[in-house]
Amino acid sequence: MSDTFLISDTHFNFPEMLGFTDWEGRLTRPGFNSVDHIDEYMIDCWNSVVGKNDHVIHQGDFVQQDRQRWMDNNFHKLNGTCELIVGNHDDIPLMARGEYFTNISMWKQMQDLEILLTHVPVEPGSLIRPKYANGDRAVDKYDQTQWMTVTNVHGHLHSNPSPEGPYIGISVEQINYTPINIQTVVDTIAESKYNKDNTKGT
Repeated sequence: MSDTFLISDTHFNFPEMLGFTDWEGRLTRPGFNSVDHIDEYMIDCWNSVVGKNDHVIHQGDFVQQDRQRWMDNNFHKLNGTCELIVGNHDDIPLMARGEYFTNISMWKQMQDLEILLTHVPVEPGSLIRPKYANGDRAVDKYDQTQWMTVTNVHGHLHSNPSPEGPYIGISVEQINYTPINIQTVVDTIAESKYNKDNTKGT
């Protein structure tokens, strides 16, 4: 049995990350003394939870500089298979050569889990989706029972907070540099919805 994990914004091989700050002026990645330190730590964190038969959906900004060399020397160190949802810093021609990722896409909707995986958070209107996928049933745009609001699981913002509403950030800084099991994300969403429903009833 295999598990699926999510992660975003590793920015492997990017020395400038050492000086990046969040919206409040705090270091985005404190406690590291070199880019090698960051990379080795993230690889160790990855392999601490991802097994050889597991699958990782990386939600963009995988590696930043000298990409070909880094991929050739380090990609094989990461456990499991990996697909990529493209981020704004990804070299798509390099990543699409077929030797690294099982799939590359701009976004991924997981209808059964009611989540939309993206790199950058999408605007709220894009989170209202048909309940029926793949043409199973025609959707009446005026019938609200045929629509649902999905949760946008995203990266890009690093340690900064997600927008208000149905958003969950999974940049490495928000998940302790460790891929998060997709079931944990789904359970978090379900718990949040349960708490909101209970609050409405009080």
